[in-house]
Amino acid sequence: MKKQLVVTAAVIRREDGRILLAQRKPGAHMGLRWEFPGGKLEWGEEPRDGLAREIREELGIEVKVGPVVEVVAHAYEDRHVVLIGYLCEYAGGDLQLLDVQDAVWVEAQHLLAYDLAPADVPIVERLLAREGE
Repeated sequence: MKKQLVVTAAVIRREDGRILLAQRKPGAHMGLRWEFPGGKLEWGEEPRDGLAREIREELGIEVKVGPVVEVVAHAYEDRHVVLIGYLCEYAGGDLQLLDVQDAVWVEAQHLLAYDLAPADVPIVERLLAREGE
């Protein structure tokens, strides 16, 4: 049975302009693909609160969740995902690989060089278009 999920993603930018990408664990859906960190909302959870919670659980850091950068609807073979991407500021803590395979800080123009989960690509495209403005 196919399901629909509402998922949040954090576009976390450091002071030097680099953006954080996380690599999904091997056994996960889209395993070893890169993505903006985040995750599924719990029932009744406000999206910004859910995103901050997911970042703490996956990476052990705190973020200040800002405005929406892009909303993406993407149909995978077994699920339909509505992905809400937020611009976020790093707000503290030491980056830890708690529930991800790996994490890297990447310059925006190099984001598309990574094997991204398909739903994340429109967010990158929006970011690159904004930087060109």
